[in-house]
Amino acid sequence: MTEPHTVPPEGTPPTVPQLDVRAAEPPADDTPPPTGGFADRPPGFPSALVWLRAGIVRDWRGVLGAFVATWFYLPVALLLAFWGGLSLAVVGLFAGGFGADEQVPAVLRDAPLIGPLIEAFLSRSGGVLGGVVGFVVGFLVGFLSALVLPWLGSTTEPFALFTGLVGMVAAAALIGVLYTLYRVLLEPRLLVVSGARQPSRRESARLRPIMEECARRLGLPSVPRLLMEDDPVLSNARTYARHVVVTTAVLTEPDDEVAALFSHELVHWRTGDEVTSAFVRGVGLPLTLAHALPTWLMRTFPHPATNFVVFVFFWPVLLTMRYVVLPLHARDVRAAEYRADLGAVLTGHVDGMRRILERRLSFESGRSGWDEAVCATHPPHELRLDQLELASAADTPGVPEAAPVTAERLFGHPGPVGTRRTWLLVGALVLAACVGTGGLGVVQWAFFRPQAAVEGYFSALADRDSDAALGFLSDQSSVADRKLLAQLLRGEGYQPPTDVEISSLERDGDSATAAVAYRLGGEQHTVTVGLHRDEEATLGLFHGWQLLGGLIPLDVPVAGPGVQLNGVALPAGAEGPTLALLPGGYTATGPSTALSETPTTTVAVGPGQSTATLQLVPVLKPSAVEAVDARVRAWLDECAKQTVAAPEGCPFRYYNASAGQKVTWKILDYPRLAVELTGPDTAQVGTPYEARGRVQVSGTTTYFGTSSPFTDDQELNVAGVATVDGDSVAFRPTAN
Repeated sequence: MTEPHTVPPEGTPPTVPQLDVRAAEPPADDTPPPTGGFADRPPGFPSALVWLRAGIVRDWRGVLGAFVATWFYLPVALLLAFWGGLSLAVVGLFAGGFGADEQVPAVLRDAPLIGPLIEAFLSRSGGVLGGVVGFVVGFLVGFLSALVLPWLGSTTEPFALFTGLVGMVAAAALIGVLYTLYRVLLEPRLLVVSGARQPSRRESARLRPIMEECARRLGLPSVPRLLMEDDPVLSNARTYARHVVVTTAVLTEPDDEVAALFSHELVHWRTGDEVTSAFVRGVGLPLTLAHALPTWLMRTFPHPATNFVVFVFFWPVLLTMRYVVLPLHARDVRAAEYRADLGAVLTGHVDGMRRILERRLSFESGRSGWDEAVCATHPPHELRLDQLELASAADTPGVPEAAPVTAERLFGHPGPVGTRRTWLLVGALVLAACVGTGGLGVVQWAFFRPQAAVEGYFSALADRDSDAALGFLSDQSSVADRKLLAQLLRGEGYQPPTDVEISSLERDGDSATAAVAYRLGGEQHTVTVGLHRDEEATLGLFHGWQLLGGLIPLDVPVAGPGVQLNGVALPAGAEGPTLALLPGGYTATGPSTALSETPTTTVAVGPGQSTATLQLVPVLKPSAVEAVDARVRAWLDECAKQTVAAPEGCPFRYYNASAGQKVTWKILDYPRLAVELTGPDTAQVGTPYEARGRVQVSGTTTYFGTSSPFTDDQELNVAGVATVDGDSVAFRPTAN
């Protein structure tokens, strides 16, 4: 249906006849205008949720570009790549220039004609080749290092890598949604701060009828809120989620050009292009903020020197935005521009749009660094004019027939938020995620808390399982012999800590401190145990805890053959700690000889001790004293059998006897011996003063040719050393 052509009043600018190409009929008046927190949002969406969802999920390429560029640190990767390439280029330049010819094999170097050619080529170009190769290698290494280094801790944990990626995606999506809501909900205040204002009555009377007429032809029952920006020179228009902002210079434009401009902006508003752009900005918000400063500087201080300085400091951000985010987001932005131009076709203002495109480079200049770098990527004007010609031409010779421009083609059908099958699938996925997450949480709480590590450690000790107990310790370097440690815990003399109770636990990040009460050796003890969160994840999901320390060095001053702990012989090593023990009570026994024995000793080794000392003190056997006494008496009896005045090696002698006279010795009282152990195999033998014995000597003596008998008593002292002789005791007297 074609609108009748009306003649404008005298004094008004002439208008071009309007071309109405299948204009949509206005919808029924029973559609209420949007109200509430999302007032002035576009019509045609069942709810604000559908509107936001349609804008958010539309441009997946732009979202992907913003996500990769921001969350994978592409500006940092470019910076490291540049400096890495520059550094290796310098190294390669000198290395190639001075040592390239030396790398040529001797066979090629000595070959006639070929050898000199190769050497001449390398001597003149080796530095350049080395520099190029060095730059390429350094660039790749620097670029990949920035991408790989943040994930090095997850290379051995596939689930941790997966959960890290999922968490990154979820964080980016959440920030994008929150930023979109922030831009949409606070849009009126943000526009006021940027300089937009309410139109005056004269401005409303000039612009509102044109905008409402364009909306009627587009089939829109409502229009966005109109705001003005004071700029009498540049005719500019910008569509937001709920507003259209135009400059005051638009007031001087012809009606058909104003109508074409409003037709273009209303399509942007109806299709939610600003929501799409806001979500892409939100996903790359850190990069957006980093890009805002250099673009503000270049826009505020437009000078080549300023641009150069800004580029020197911000080139990684600028290049990332220009060559990564921009190309991926440009496809949706250009498609939106072509689509918005068709609004002028549908409202019949093709000629006005054509004149605007032919006269101006753009009527939608950006208001921020992001807008200038990304959203202002409009298609070339000639291509936009071609699309207008194709869409508006009807039976024009030489022009291909184009699809008719309709409101349905421009706006489509947003549909409901989701079908029943979609909601069932989403509900099933959410339920599975909740159940799975809850189950993982229960497993984490039951088996991977700091309390679980402490309880598991002492439970392993109670089960005498040394390998399980060592699994709860962070440092196992002091375990020299796991087999020996297992034998010690399985020995009959081992007593594990009992009545273990965690009285308190404090956690600070990846560290924790637990106060543990336990009973060992019949005594109650309390110790503070430190824990650290394990860096490696079990099954790629659960990070357990490990106890700090746990192994206690054992110091055995008397370690040698016969020393046993829980019935297990200890290795005879060098001085100092011989092995490290797990907490518990250990029964120690020492060697036993014919002369000495070592009483059984219990060593209580508690968690948190710096060291444990095993004191093995041998004592004299009661039977050894009798054996030494028997040996001494037998020796004295042998001495008494000698019939000389000075028996050799004996503790008595008679000095007044004449040479050659017969002397008889008789033990009257044997001395009582004092035996003092000086080692496991030796003892000092002596006679106390009050325990001396008596020996009687008798015989005859000749004095001036006369023989006379004599009898004399002497005190008897014994001194010597008792030693072990196999299974018996030997005595060696000390020389008098």
